[in-house]
Amino acid sequence: MKEIKAIIKPATLENVLVALGHIEGLPGITISEVKGFGKTKKAILKEKSLDEILKHENKIKLEIVVPDELAESAVKAIEENARTGSKGDGKIFLSEVLDVVKIRTGERGRSAI
Repeated sequence: MKEIKAIIKPATLENVLVALGHIEGLPGITISEVKGFGKTKKAILKEKSLDEILKHENKIKLEIVVPDELAESAVKAIEENARTGSKGDGKIFLSEVLDVVKIRTGERGRSAI
């Protein structure tokens, strides 16, 4: 299993969700509103306060755990639909998941996602 974490611009969320919705067998998605900045804003910290920078840097964080065979199609869907060509389009992180436990039933592994 793989965990996909993606930080994207809010304006691209709808297109990303539509694309992900076309992937057969894709389990649920967790969506969070987050704030943050990348390398390009780091240099500005010397001139502005962190609060000033973060009030303009709203992002969306997607978290998805998928079977291995769906990981590449999910990453591709996010990448293609979150890309605007501008700085700050975001990042996608892909990690191994050792196990999943469904709290309600106690199921473990692939059947728990």
